[in-house]
Amino acid sequence: MITRFMLMVALALTVSGCSSSPSDPFADARDPFETVNRDLWDFNQDLDDAILWPAAQAYGKIPEQGRRGLRNVVDNLGEPSYVLNNALQGKVTDAGVSFWRFAINSTVGLLGIFDVASDLGLHVRPESFGETVASWGVADGPYLMLPALGPTVVIDRSGDVVDGMYFPIDNLDGGVSFARLVIKALDTRLRLQEQQALMENSLDSYSFVREAYFQNWRNKVYDGNPPPLPQREEDELDDDFFDQFD
Repeated sequence: MITRFMLMVALALTVSGCSSSPSDPFADARDPFETVNRDLWDFNQDLDDAILWPAAQAYGKIPEQGRRGLRNVVDNLGEPSYVLNNALQGKVTDAGVSFWRFAINSTVGLLGIFDVASDLGLHVRPESFGETVASWGVADGPYLMLPALGPTVVIDRSGDVVDGMYFPIDNLDGGVSFARLVIKALDTRLRLQEQQALMENSLDSYSFVREAYFQNWRNKVYDGNPPPLPQREEDELDDDFFDQFD
């Protein structure tokens, strides 16, 4: 885990010399490393075409019930982190729900294969450490496109590293931990296929994915109810321009 964290820090330091020009009026302040990020986006697209999407298609041939069971096991392993992160955010009730979900699904649900807790009305309350520190007011950090991992901001991916240090994920051996990551990646890729056409039909697929990421990230941080974004300076200039014709 520490090695992965150090690699991410090294990546952030590497791209720091390749940021967009601060004098560019069209630059997105959230994405100061856009030049390198776009190169990594192209790399990830090639990787997806060659490996990830074909593998996801093969995974998709597993009957839905089997894939649901695998997904349930993977999700159940994250419940202890939901307990802690909900508690750190002051969501005591949600922390309790996550605790009982893990206890019930790990026993009655046969190590999480069956989501018995949801049938009992105890629905998942996912929270990551990245969302926790964001709720404390910590800034997101720059937008990064990571090789093979895709879009993120610093506190989001760093939070994933911290969440991977909690029981029981920290006790998984290398093979089981790798299998968990593969299942999660393939399942996510299958579900993202529904948005593939939207991305391909957009004028700029990189910008489309960046905006989609930030919208999803804000929804997670604010539990689906994000505050209005401040009006960007260029929007204000556009408003002033069009006001002349009112």
